[in-house]
Amino acid sequence: MLHDDTIREEALAWAVRTGDPAFDDWDGFTDWLEADPAHAATYDAVAAAVTDGVAAEASRPLADNDDDAIERRVTRRRFGGAMIAGLAALAAFGMWQAEGGPTTYSTLPGKTRLIALDDGGSIELAGGSKLILGEEGDHFARLEDGQALFTLHHDASEPFTVAIGEDRLVDIGTVFDVRTGDGDLTVAVSQGAVLFNPQGQNVRVDPGEVLTSATGSSDYEVRSVPPEMIGEWRDGRLTFQQASLSRVATDLSRATGIDYTAAPGNETQSVSGSVLIAPLKDDPQAIGALLGISVRKGKTGWVLDAR
Repeated sequence: MLHDDTIREEALAWAVRTGDPAFDDWDGFTDWLEADPAHAATYDAVAAAVTDGVAAEASRPLADNDDDAIERRVTRRRFGGAMIAGLAALAAFGMWQAEGGPTTYSTLPGKTRLIALDDGGSIELAGGSKLILGEEGDHFARLEDGQALFTLHHDASEPFTVAIGEDRLVDIGTVFDVRTGDGDLTVAVSQGAVLFNPQGQNVRVDPGEVLTSATGSSDYEVRSVPPEMIGEWRDGRLTFQQASLSRVATDLSRATGIDYTAAPGNETQSVSGSVLIAPLKDDPQAIGALLGISVRKGKTGWVLDAR
């Protein structure tokens, strides 16, 4: 049953993304469809439920996949606004229902997960992430580890709050990406704005800005970031700007499911560059040429080092 629920959630996530006019990861979509015959059948059920406005469609037994199913799914056109509007009806399809207390969501490295909120907003978890919803009500989430993109409907009377350790992010009508790990926190805003620790530093982060802070520290830095980079991990790309090898190793491991570590003594070495995730799954060592670093096979994975 858990396997079926995971496939349904992945299918819904793909339905959201393929419904976006800017979506261009058709190769990734094809790979997902071909990975398991149940993927195409489940995606078909999601699409039918949205198109017909019948959420119950999602609970029907999965149909056997025929020889043309993959081709039909790949050639399916974007569903547009009708699909996005219909996704809220699929909450019963395995999405967030925080009844009876907090609910924990987690992802394996190399996997993502979409959490549909009951007000029509959503949270998309990157690989190797953990999020808790409902600790302090419906408009509260705690990101324990990893990365998540929040797409929220702002309610001025009860704004959404994201906790990372002792830090708090409060939404102001907002699409923003949050990452935690390696002892630091980053929040990058795509739309609206976010308040960082309103009871402390009270810093407003606007669209096209990213705030970085050591977790629990009063120090922070705000800089500009190209808007198209925010949340790009959803489309299979990671961009690093003067990032430490430790952070690069962590983000690559989360995104690919491949074990990367930074060489002892060079964890703080900084690198910059932009990489596609899919090719690394076939050739983990290719990251070396892309970022100008050394990559060697370790005991349990791949070790990143300065050249």
